[in-house]
Amino acid sequence: MTFDALVLGAGMVGVSVAVHLQRRGLSVALVDRKPPGNETSFGNAGLIQREGVYPYAFPRDIGTLLRYARNRSTDVRYHPSAMPAMAPFLARYWHNSAPARHAQIARHYSQLIAHCLTEHRDLIAASGAEALLREGGWVKVFRTVAAMDAARRDAEQWEQEYGVPHEVLGVERLRAEEPSLTHSLIGGLRYTASNSVRDPGGLVAAYARYFESLGGRVLTGDATTLKPQWTVQTSEGEVEGRRAVIALGPWSDTLSASLGYRLPLAVKRGYHMHYRAQDGAQLNQPVLDAEYGFLIAPMTRGIRLTTGVELGLRDTPPTPVQLAAVEPLARETFPLAERVDDAPWMGRRPCTSDMMPIIGPAPAHRDLWFAFGHAHHGFTLGPVTGRLVAEMITGETPLLDPRPFGVQRFLSSSSHSLTPQN
Repeated sequence: MTFDALVLGAGMVGVSVAVHLQRRGLSVALVDRKPPGNETSFGNAGLIQREGVYPYAFPRDIGTLLRYARNRSTDVRYHPSAMPAMAPFLARYWHNSAPARHAQIARHYSQLIAHCLTEHRDLIAASGAEALLREGGWVKVFRTVAAMDAARRDAEQWEQEYGVPHEVLGVERLRAEEPSLTHSLIGGLRYTASNSVRDPGGLVAAYARYFESLGGRVLTGDATTLKPQWTVQTSEGEVEGRRAVIALGPWSDTLSASLGYRLPLAVKRGYHMHYRAQDGAQLNQPVLDAEYGFLIAPMTRGIRLTTGVELGLRDTPPTPVQLAAVEPLARETFPLAERVDDAPWMGRRPCTSDMMPIIGPAPAHRDLWFAFGHAHHGFTLGPVTGRLVAEMITGETPLLDPRPFGVQRFLSSSSHSLTPQN
């Protein structure tokens, strides 16, 4: 079988790329080892984060670093055995998180985030997935005045610089809106322009069904078998494409490295578990505990509890100690009943050292494209990334300047390498 494009990876980013290419009249094969939406996109908090104009930076104050170094924090844990391998990445991440550099990154990053809601809503309407969408924002809650004041200053800065609205919830307002939450909370911030969904994996699957309705093909296959110019092995045999798009999330560096691209990609692992709410308890929107670093969200399967960050190697077996640490805290915050899942789910967020995704053409290969490295915002940025890649491939004027996201920003450094291949 021959297609105009092979899209490798059926998460939110890959499915969105496939949809936008198919919409533009190209014949597209979407290739993954699992059905759409069953890896990283399956287990996130379901947020479409319009407020996320500043990507998550590496902490630089000594107090926070010392707290994390003890490796007992509820929001960040690490595998000591992984630190030697991750040290170069973490050093560059720390370097890029300096305030001036972080602000410059935000100026580029915010251009993608600005389109996240409109692009998702376009695909939600086209795929008939309106029932999964929850409008009205999400809430960050606080236990201390100092933490709430710091978050409010950030929110005010984001609103002033990028027009991202928020509202402050005093303790009485918070209790009125979420009466099942503990009364030890002193208030919250709602990011009113953001949305959330009741089943992240279900939304990816809905987009994939829409892709198929346009004539696209979803194939089970091994993306690591990709060979120039361009073939990949699938359950239906070898398929060929005039173009190939790597959108494999945390596995993208394995394939790109086999083609000669050594890129600063690492993973932040995370876990989730679903619970039944105790009788009479109700959660109306996603709620992030800002000081303990966990989020609870109402999902179709139950109340989803998601953890913060676990720094470790991508393929190390799950170590859900973070989930065990925050579950008692979550039960104090909201009346959770029994677990629904048989075992904790683990996902891997694909991260670059400058906190921005890699989007655009591969410089040493004709008709090879990259779309990965979205870190915490792959679910948020999938549709706008898909549109941007499709516009570049088909020669349309892109809706924003793609150059800041190009892979060349890494390959120009002597600390990274590129071996050109024909």
